[in-house]
Amino acid sequence: MFWGLHVLDIVAIIVYFSVTVWIGYRAAKKVKNQEDYFLGGRNFGKWIQTFAAFGQGTSAESVVTTTAGTGKNGAAGGWLVMAPGVLCLPFLWFTPLILRRMRLLNMADFFVDRYQSKGMAAFYAVTQAIFFMLVAAMGFKAMTATISAIAVKPATELSQVERVEHDRAVKWMELEQSPASALNQAELELLDQLRMEKPQREFSYINSNWLMIGVAIVVLLYAVAGGLEAAFVTDMIQGIFILLLTIILIPFAWTKIVAQTGVSPFTAMHTHLPNSMLELFGSPRLADLTWYYLLVFSIVAGLNIIAPANQMTACGSAKDDTTARVGFFTGIVIKRFCNVIWIFIGMLTVILYGTTVQDPDFIWGHTTRDLLGGLGIGLVGLMIACLMAALMSTADALMLTTSSLLTNNVYRLFVPNKEDAHYLFVGRILCALYIVGGVAIAMVSGGIMEMFLYMAVFNAVVAAAIWMGLLWRRANAPAAWGSMVVTFMMILALPAGLGMLPGVRSCEAFHLQTDAAEITSQYTASEGDVKRRQAQIEEWHKQDGLGKASGVCLEPLKNGESFEDVHVIPASPIFWGELVKGEDGEVLGDGFFNIELLAIHSLGFDLSKNTSSQNKTLAMSLKFFVPFGVLILIGLLTKPQDSRVLDLFYAKLRTPVSSDHEEDARRMALTTENPARFDHDRLFPSGNWEMRRWNKEDWIGIAYSVLAIVGVIGLLWGMLSIGQ
Repeated sequence: MFWGLHVLDIVAIIVYFSVTVWIGYRAAKKVKNQEDYFLGGRNFGKWIQTFAAFGQGTSAESVVTTTAGTGKNGAAGGWLVMAPGVLCLPFLWFTPLILRRMRLLNMADFFVDRYQSKGMAAFYAVTQAIFFMLVAAMGFKAMTATISAIAVKPATELSQVERVEHDRAVKWMELEQSPASALNQAELELLDQLRMEKPQREFSYINSNWLMIGVAIVVLLYAVAGGLEAAFVTDMIQGIFILLLTIILIPFAWTKIVAQTGVSPFTAMHTHLPNSMLELFGSPRLADLTWYYLLVFSIVAGLNIIAPANQMTACGSAKDDTTARVGFFTGIVIKRFCNVIWIFIGMLTVILYGTTVQDPDFIWGHTTRDLLGGLGIGLVGLMIACLMAALMSTADALMLTTSSLLTNNVYRLFVPNKEDAHYLFVGRILCALYIVGGVAIAMVSGGIMEMFLYMAVFNAVVAAAIWMGLLWRRANAPAAWGSMVVTFMMILALPAGLGMLPGVRSCEAFHLQTDAAEITSQYTASEGDVKRRQAQIEEWHKQDGLGKASGVCLEPLKNGESFEDVHVIPASPIFWGELVKGEDGEVLGDGFFNIELLAIHSLGFDLSKNTSSQNKTLAMSLKFFVPFGVLILIGLLTKPQDSRVLDLFYAKLRTPVSSDHEEDARRMALTTENPARFDHDRLFPSGNWEMRRWNKEDWIGIAYSVLAIVGVIGLLWGMLSIGQ
């Protein structure tokens, strides 16, 4: 045994990494030019496209975030993670077609092709490099948190400092689980203090920073050498590993739950968990997940789908536009169904462990160690390999996308007219810098769930310029520049930069919070509710014996009895992600500064009377209205772009892609000679709107996406209803 790992576990990890490095070595021999390196020669079929899309959209944080959200907040937490991706599925039938028909090396070239601006392409490239470093950082954190939980230290091996922090974390959990009415004033003040401190309960043998560095080296070894073909082939292999990761724990968890409870997990969810754990909307465990917040969040996240540069990498590498849309869409749909299974696994962990695990990011690792560790047949090692595979399948593709962007749209501006081999060399260096940046951000960043929510809206910076460039002829360079710069300041520059200014984090005016509120919900008592009530009664009597009890002791519950559950929603910071205590005890704002809510507050609106969900919905709404509003306003007030450039651009988007490169070149020659040859496909033959008439394949895809949405939601609903 080494840090809880058997010999077979270590063998499984070594074999997996050896295979991935070998794939990179083989693929490196085929790289002759930039198209081979960055787009795999545009020769990938539907099978690889499907698993490439699944692999890029699924990293270590996908599994960890979904199960952690479910473990902490019940079904509502898992639904928050997956809902935007489910509701925006119709977008994903059309975006691959658009991206493949652009016939570009990377997404930044769109701004040159449409707006005739290399500077705008460079700006886009830099924003995407930042975005992908953040995505990589989130994946690194999720992977290391889970593997660290697998190799967690037993309490007997904690250092003195770790023991003190562990004990404070245990006290924090005890106070959180007690009804507010059972806490005296001193305990309430201690609870507030511990919420700001966030003491750590679990400590690991593994140094997470060194683990990140080790995985980063392996990614560099095979992806920097082999380019996109190495990345996509390993994506296909790792996609299978991710599916294994999704199902490997279920039979073991199922068996243990049946042994402990005497019923199936579906029944146990209703007999052993509080009813609030099974609610998708209105759950007191996640009061921010209201229908209106989810709607606005899904719209913004859905519009941002086309913006990430890796979409061009995935779709642009397909051999034709049908392969692009079928392969990409199918890969994403597979992930949505996996989300439901991850929520199910999250519910199983709650049945098994309750609140035993303090840090939700550690839930997956704790479950792996408990269910698989005692078998000693290499399954823990396989799980670790799966987690690394999930991260690497995303990191390698994003690394190549970032390298392509910076090489062709930033570096070439300053060092033009070099040999292709020179740019290949620079691209490989930039790959390494991307991975280094992702690891560095991961070492200093915060929680995974907060990073996920931020990532979902980050690309609002460029989404309006892309969508309006595709659909509206009046969108021009000044309008696109105005939209991107204003939104960049709103989403990244000011939220991240203001906290660095002296006195801003400690300014009491910026510590404004919403009022604490109570949510009263009516439930029918399950066995889980009965047990929780009994524990609260016992805790009250314990405190009463010490002379510390407050309020009235609750009455016992009976299974099937109707009862009211009062949940106190604590005050929530309006302008910061959270409030923390510094080393000197001073209260400080932490996380990104909410510039949108500061603007609304400055207009005289009292945001403290709103719920946290209402404030978050207001801020999210501005991430939609500001970028599109600025672009439309400037576009209407400035000179339209050259119609000859626009005619050719839109004609290209209406020209189908052929899998035969020579035939495709012939089609584009005809389109260049006569840009109006597909004008019969325009929905509005005259005017400034460029929308294509839907054909049979489009309608089939919409039907497919609607069925997928119904299927995913139906599966989730059925999972929560079985055994009721």
